[in-house]
Amino acid sequence: MERAQERASTTGSALELLVHGVGGTTPEKMLDDPRTVRITGDDTAAVFRRAEDVDADTGRPEGRGEEPVPEAYVWCNLTSGNSSRALWLLLLPFMVVNLAHWMRPSARGRTRTVRLYGLLVRLAALTLTVLLVAAVCEVALDLTAWQCAGTRACADRHTWLGFLSPTVSDGGWWSRPGRRIAVAALLPAALTGLLWYLSHRTWNAYESQQPLTHPAEHDEDTARTALGRPGFWYGRRLVARLRAAHTAAALLTVAAAVASAPAGFDRRTGGPAALDTLGRLLLLAIAAGGAVVVWVVCRRGRTEHRLDRELDEHLVRRLPLAALGLLLLTLVYAGWERPGWESRGRLPGDATFGGIALTQGLIVIVLAVVARVLHRTHPDPRAAMRGLGGPAVAMLACALGGVMSGGVSQRVADWLDGTGASIPGPPVLLTWQASVIPALLVVLVVLGGWLGRRAWRLRRAELTAIDTDYPGEPKDRARSRGIATARALATLTDRTPRILGVTSAVTLFLGAGALVGAMTTQKVPAEAAGDSYAFLQGAADTSQALGSWLIGFGFILFVTWGRRAYKDPSARRTIGILWDVGTFWPRAAHPFAPPCYAERAVPDLTWRVATWTRATGGRLVISGHSQGSVLAAAAAWQLTPADRRRVALLTYGSPLERLYGRWFPAHFGPAALSALHHDVACWRNLYRPTDPIGGPMRLSGDCGPEVDHEPLKDPLAYGRTEQHPLPAPILGHSDYQADPAFAQERAKLLARLRPDVPAQR
Repeated sequence: MERAQERASTTGSALELLVHGVGGTTPEKMLDDPRTVRITGDDTAAVFRRAEDVDADTGRPEGRGEEPVPEAYVWCNLTSGNSSRALWLLLLPFMVVNLAHWMRPSARGRTRTVRLYGLLVRLAALTLTVLLVAAVCEVALDLTAWQCAGTRACADRHTWLGFLSPTVSDGGWWSRPGRRIAVAALLPAALTGLLWYLSHRTWNAYESQQPLTHPAEHDEDTARTALGRPGFWYGRRLVARLRAAHTAAALLTVAAAVASAPAGFDRRTGGPAALDTLGRLLLLAIAAGGAVVVWVVCRRGRTEHRLDRELDEHLVRRLPLAALGLLLLTLVYAGWERPGWESRGRLPGDATFGGIALTQGLIVIVLAVVARVLHRTHPDPRAAMRGLGGPAVAMLACALGGVMSGGVSQRVADWLDGTGASIPGPPVLLTWQASVIPALLVVLVVLGGWLGRRAWRLRRAELTAIDTDYPGEPKDRARSRGIATARALATLTDRTPRILGVTSAVTLFLGAGALVGAMTTQKVPAEAAGDSYAFLQGAADTSQALGSWLIGFGFILFVTWGRRAYKDPSARRTIGILWDVGTFWPRAAHPFAPPCYAERAVPDLTWRVATWTRATGGRLVISGHSQGSVLAAAAAWQLTPADRRRVALLTYGSPLERLYGRWFPAHFGPAALSALHHDVACWRNLYRPTDPIGGPMRLSGDCGPEVDHEPLKDPLAYGRTEQHPLPAPILGHSDYQADPAFAQERAKLLARLRPDVPAQR
């Protein structure tokens, strides 16, 4: 340590490591120089310097003075790289339910309750996998192979189904009901294989990146946040286990969908005893496999206190292979010759979708109870929804999965059937779920009106504050309105918990109503209200038609957006912003969620900071903007205490407290941020009242003014001045370096880091 300080005092080495935020940027823009050189990293994530600063560690360039050497860490390709990332839109429910795992309230000494919380979220994630595969089975097996191919009018409209139709193919070999189902089962099986492949591929690229090895700190230190534990950013063992379990669950779902119809036919009086026995054994084996999958999901959570390099190889390999073998046996069983068997009505899918919806609702309710117990143990007044953010987000994930499943089924049924009503269509429950969407939209419109009224009132209050912030300026009404509007809209971010809470509660209530209506009437809403009052009948008809149209419009919009993102880099960058926020956390609940980029970015930053400070003994400031500040904080927690004391943090536009502290209190709560301020050498935070994302750290005691700079003016000048002859723009969340306070605070941090000049903390 003394040698490092001597080198720092003699060479004056100083480094500013810039970390960009959401949406990404180029190293040329970050370093403000068209000539940049990659000094370490690859095409996915790398560290860049100006060409003139490549050898700055060995000798300071002339004319630089005390300015630090700027260095840019560019990680945008981790989330918004090639065009295949647009397909991650289909994994949106998986990503949302994975977020719910990390939203648990902070609680110490409640280990079993914390484990129960994680177990419930993993079970909710498992139901989403089953729901997705069941929806594909509904489209391929029921609507296409069973209903349309078994109806002459529908098969005539779609000639590509001719070889599966018993009338068009004149009783061809593939036209038997069981064989049609077996052929159609290839689609959900292929989707399962694709999900497994994508998860395995990203697993090798992300979870396999080993973080910097460091010993675990004392329990009292790590209790403040788990982000400093050695194995936090290395979850490959859990992801491998969950991937095997979810793959097996998906294959077993396909097997159950294939076996249900032939097993029901074989159970009739006088049926073949051998096939009946085989069908019962297969269904029993599928149920046993499902029990094993649930056991695997419940058996083990994350290992964070150590760097766990072990893999459950036998489980990871054998469980999916056993499920695949069972599926193959089921396909053979379904394709066996059964004279007199014809396809009528629907496949038994109502009970399946109803059971999934009921299970998800019960899990969310129990999860809310557990979260409330944890929050009451150690109340955090800043926690979103008083600790119920995780259950609300889990409910949102289940709703997204239901809407996507119902939308696909409704659109495919309309496409196959046209307007002839020749096939029964999708299960009744999916129609009921679509019918409640108009009511949910009404609630969202009311919430939007409340937000608009709130913004209007806030703007009126800000108009008065502007006169105080810019004294002596000739007032321009339009200019003042623009500034006040930007400030008012920025505060709406803090209203998100109420919006999400009301939406989740209404969604749970409407979903329960749809489930009860479908199970009790066994009819679609229009038919169920056929004998009631004219008003109710008209409302049911309108809700059913409007819901079907809305869900179809949403599905088309979703596909169109994904197609545009596949071809348009700018649209793909917009989708990348969504993943920047949603995929920061490791895949602790769902293995098919988009991969966690932080499991690559945090080790990158940790390795770079630790190796540079140890090699040069110089001063280092990590400048993190927006999401980059979250990565900077996570990397600082992963450093050893000695290295952490030699690093300063400069955060700006940071969501560390405003978003992460409120929604993820167990990891970014007040205790964790206060500990971060105590552990690093020094820390300053810049924010603007017009920034909808960044905000103050709100640390208590002397830590508050020590960390938070007073709110920066935005715009820098109200009118035209000698320094700003042209109108200054309202910057909001961008261009913090344009404010003079940025360079001033960076210089103060470097001065406080200087080892040979004592500085007061």
